[in-house]
Formats: sequence, C-alpha cells, structure tokens
Amino acid sequence: MNPILQLSPPLILASQSPRRRALLDRLEVPFRVQVSPADETLAGAPAPPAAVQTLARRKAKPVSTDHPSALVLAADTVVAHDGDILNKPDDPAHAQTMLRRLSGTAHTVYTGMALVHAASDRTIATVEATDVVLGALSEAEIEAYVASGSPMDKAGGYGIQDHSAPLFVKRIDGDYYNVVGLPLRRLYTTLRQEFGDLLTQPPE
Repeated sequence: MNPILQLSPPLILASQSPRRRALLDRLEVPFRVQVSPADETLAGAPAPPAAVQTLARRKAKPVSTDHPSALVLAADTVVAHDGDILNKPDDPAHAQTMLRRLSGTAHTVYTGMALVHAASDRTIATVEATDVVLGALSEAEIEAYVASGSPMDKAGGYGIQDHSAPLFVKRIDGDYYNVVGLPLRRLYTTLRQEFGDLLTQPPE
C-alpha cells in the first residue's frame, strides 16, 4: 500500500484494459474493476483532446451512478496523426494500414482521464499528450508484428510496451505511461490536488 496515497472511499477502475489495471497497480492503491457499459462512439469529428475527455467522462458516469460513494476512474486513449484519430484496428488488414501510415513519422498519443466522486458532486477531467516517432518499418516487419496479434486491441495499432517496441519506436517526448494508457504522474497529482480531502492522510 502506498503510504502517501491512501484513499478513504473505494476506488473503482471503469476499464477492461489489462494494461490500465497493471499501471494502476503501480500506485499501490487498492481498487476494483467494473467495466463501463458506455457507448464509445462520438458524433462529428471532435479534436482528439476533447474526444478523449468526453469518452472518459462518459465511461465513468454509469459506474459512478451505481457506486456514488466510490471514486471512479475512467480513461480513453487515441493516436492522432495528421489531424486524424486512429483508434483500435478493425482487423489485421486495418492494422497493417495504420502501421504503414505511422511508419517513419511522428504522431501524438492522447489519454483523457475522468475522476468522478458522485457523493461530493465532483468530476475532474484531464488530458495528457505524448509525441511518438516511429522508425521506418519494412513490409516484412509490419506483417510479422500484425501476425503476432498484439496490435489488435491498441489505439494506432501498436503497443509501446510490447517486447518488439524498442525495434520500431524511435523517440518519445512526454509520459511513457500515457502511451501505454494511463498517465500515472498526472493521475497521482490530480488525486492529491483535487481529491486531497478523500485521502486518509491529506496532503500538506
């Protein structure tokens, strides 16, 4: 248990992502998981920062309604390239198309987070951005990576935490954990600054 981050209400992660669960474990704060039933489609073409915050709030709301005394955390991550949002690929062919597009170029990964405590009528939404540059990928490399199955559940069609990532991620500027799916530093500071009264040892 984290001695400087102990919450008095229960913490619920409204996500089915195993990567977010693993990252949240790093904070050493007890939590449980309840997958949100929220619809993740958006009307129109909102800018990526607005899109991820909207979806994070939408995911958190029904879980918070079910558990008003809990602090609910939800997140949404997208990859943005040349003004377009790249979500999870629809199929292997789509994953290959995404990777060809990202090969040798820079893109930005946005993660929106929402923390909701219904009992005190508080919703805090944040967004974190990390710039990533991929090296040039050959067709053989793209095909082999897609054949591994790893891209299929990841925004942009790749995972920076994958074993093969050092072979094609050339540079990142920003929070590495944000690219994985949960910006831990932002989460930690938001909990202490915005929900300090819910800590058993409030920040000084």
